[in-house]
Amino acid sequence: MTNTLDTDVLIVGAGPVGLTLAMDLAQRGIKVTVAEIRRYAEPPNVKCNHVSARTMEQFRRLGVAGKLRQAGLPEDYPNDVVFRTSMTGVELTRIPIPCRRDRYTETVGPDTGWPTPEPPHRINQIYLEPILLEHAAAQSGVTLLNRTQVLDISQASDGVEASLLDINTNTQRKLRARYLVGCDGGSSGVRKQMGAKLEGTAVIQRVQSTFIRAPKLRAMLPGRPAWCYYSVNPRRCGTVFAIDGHDTWLVHNHLNAEEPEFDSVDRDQSIRDILGVGPDFEYEVISKEDWVGRRLVANRFRNGNVFIAGDAAHLWVPYAGYGMNAGIADATNLAWLLAARLQGWADESMLDAYEAERQPITEQVSYFVMDHAQKMIKARRAVPPNIEAEDADGAAARALIGQEAYELNVQQFCCAGLNFGYFYSGSPIMVTDEEQPPGYTMGGFTPSTVPGCRAPHFWLDDGRSLYDVLGAGYTLLRFNDSVDAAPLIAAAKAARLPLQVIDLQGQSAVPEAYRHKLVLCRSDQHVVWRGDQVPVKPEQLVDILRGVRRQQLKLAA
Repeated sequence: MTNTLDTDVLIVGAGPVGLTLAMDLAQRGIKVTVAEIRRYAEPPNVKCNHVSARTMEQFRRLGVAGKLRQAGLPEDYPNDVVFRTSMTGVELTRIPIPCRRDRYTETVGPDTGWPTPEPPHRINQIYLEPILLEHAAAQSGVTLLNRTQVLDISQASDGVEASLLDINTNTQRKLRARYLVGCDGGSSGVRKQMGAKLEGTAVIQRVQSTFIRAPKLRAMLPGRPAWCYYSVNPRRCGTVFAIDGHDTWLVHNHLNAEEPEFDSVDRDQSIRDILGVGPDFEYEVISKEDWVGRRLVANRFRNGNVFIAGDAAHLWVPYAGYGMNAGIADATNLAWLLAARLQGWADESMLDAYEAERQPITEQVSYFVMDHAQKMIKARRAVPPNIEAEDADGAAARALIGQEAYELNVQQFCCAGLNFGYFYSGSPIMVTDEEQPPGYTMGGFTPSTVPGCRAPHFWLDDGRSLYDVLGAGYTLLRFNDSVDAAPLIAAAKAARLPLQVIDLQGQSAVPEAYRHKLVLCRSDQHVVWRGDQVPVKPEQLVDILRGVRRQQLKLAA
């Protein structure tokens, strides 16, 4: 391979994960090329319906969160999750979730009071992706190659060469990049060419999914509207998502184990059973979006100069909305590592942190969602035959099912733990100490500054978010300005490691988790080191943070 590069990073796939990676890299001054087989602005499939708080924190950093908040469902449309005997039937329980207008002000309910500047946002991918695309395309340093297929890739020690096919002209060209990232979905060609394999459970459940237009449906719905409707009856159990808040809906018909094919059951009758409408009700099928729920994680996320992220690296049932969101976490993790290397201050071995951090946590989340999926499958098979009966026994059955549904599902729709409780253990670019991080669960979490954890958020006295003041590299949070940070600052400067110091002594809203005088964070808000004074040999800490040195048993302070 020659030393002449056409781009720093070639990204294969312009879905939400690839676009986020492109935006993040470009914001750091990295030259990026994105190859995508679709036409420019070609609408995506109706997939993800939820952007997690953790993702919104990163979109805030990238300057696109505000645009996303203005899109999706109408501002006053409730984001509630409701369980009914059918979509138009009797309500069993409801998980209240604020509409986007009230997201920052509502204080009542299980999905409020998030310890973050950016709570979750319900928006379908058909509205999300165009905003990300417009934002990415406007970044200097981003080149979008639409109607372009990556045919094959070859590696050398100094980069990657990819053969590209222009689908419109049927012509081929070569493109040279320092690094290549496959964000090309579950059937990823990049994953296959780099020699990685998906491992786990290939089929958990099949879902017959249909995107419909039904203008008369909303007027038939009793009570307060909802973003998500679970239909629970002996005929058909399914889930319906409001897409535009008016006419369009996505209907998931959860197939049973004895229904192994997508056409095992009558699609039209199943939709009517889930909606609770008769044969005369009119609706239009916009598209069929059938999918298979899996639990698969790649056995490697990197091979030399080639990486994979998003569905290319992991596939699972999208409970808690953590399919796309996990992929975006991959992208923001990888972006700053690649930038560190390309900016020249990090060693090549720093890139080992990507697989070391992201593979274990995606494996753990995959088990969370598989466990929840299996509980939901069991619940759907246990629907009492009298759940719609208009008598005391029917009412008792509905009350019991409603209580069980709430307790099982509030944790996935109000999942503070999944958002804020995950941590990176075993990372080669973090300095661990004796304290173990709090346990990781889906529903709740304990704020912690244990290295690897997300730095607990708080608002500064001047009204800014802590996250708004973090630098693009590392940021030293100093809670006692009598501590001399000069040796660490000097060591970082000598190694060209980007480090800024934020003095926080006297801030009124500092969480109790900040027990140390010094807490060192990186740009994605994860803690990498903490202490009450700078290490005796600060250059050793700096070397760990840029991948030159592996952590010793203990850094002397």
